[in-house]
Amino acid sequence: MQHRTAVSTVVSALCGALALALPAQAASARQAGHIIVFGHRGASAYAPENTLDSVQRAADLGVDWVENDVQRTRDGALVVIHDTTLARTTNVEQRYPDRAPWSVGSFSLAEIKQLDAGSWFGPDFRGERIPTLQEYLDLLDDTGQGLLLELKQPELYPGIERQTLDVLDRADWLDRPHLARRLIVQSFSAPALRTTHRLRPEVRTGFLGNPPVSQLKQYAAFTDEINAEQHSVTAAYVKAVHGMKGAHSKAMRINTWTVDNAPAATKLVRMGVDGIITDRPDLIESATRRRT
Repeated sequence: MQHRTAVSTVVSALCGALALALPAQAASARQAGHIIVFGHRGASAYAPENTLDSVQRAADLGVDWVENDVQRTRDGALVVIHDTTLARTTNVEQRYPDRAPWSVGSFSLAEIKQLDAGSWFGPDFRGERIPTLQEYLDLLDDTGQGLLLELKQPELYPGIERQTLDVLDRADWLDRPHLARRLIVQSFSAPALRTTHRLRPEVRTGFLGNPPVSQLKQYAAFTDEINAEQHSVTAAYVKAVHGMKGAHSKAMRINTWTVDNAPAATKLVRMGVDGIITDRPDLIESATRRRT
């Protein structure tokens, strides 16, 4: 028993050291030319976006990270969907024709779970459902993928920052291994990221947009990454971002979206970006591997 306890103690210490070393390893990986590819809403070129099938498709393609969008239902459940209306990616107009504009926040979870979130993409996906955040996390526990979680229009859902963190915490996604290498929270809302950082400063965060270089220091106080639209990125901007230390006293990183062709990906790699968010992660993985 004493021998087992000693071994367990050593293993725990080594695991802790490894987790602490991961951010530094990520930085050195960037210097070596490694690019992180994020599956945008899963593998959304091949399956209906933000569904569990899309996550599984990304996993089957060998994609290590997926990006999603989190919103809240009328009765307080967190669900994974991009648009603030259900119209584009479900059959809500047919099922509830008198409830335009079909905003996510005006429907209960039970009502949303009745919607077909797959047929719009193709008949093979008929019956696919909008997942809850918990269901999404459960699948990621099975696949081992990392999550780039977007708080979608948080101004519509007061308190969603704390609620999202609570769900992550209950799902054991705020432990050291997840924080070190499997979770980033992003948003277009700087106030939401400030709140997230205040509530759980150990969580890595990313700002969606491209703040002027003169304002990067302000963003670095509560973010670790700038996640910019691809056409706004220049080599000089990448250098400026890398020259800042983010909220965890590491060099800030820069990811870019939504890049779905190899020439654009190659150009961005040459500029020095750290990650690429894409609907076609297999294509971009192949392009960046050839480049690196």
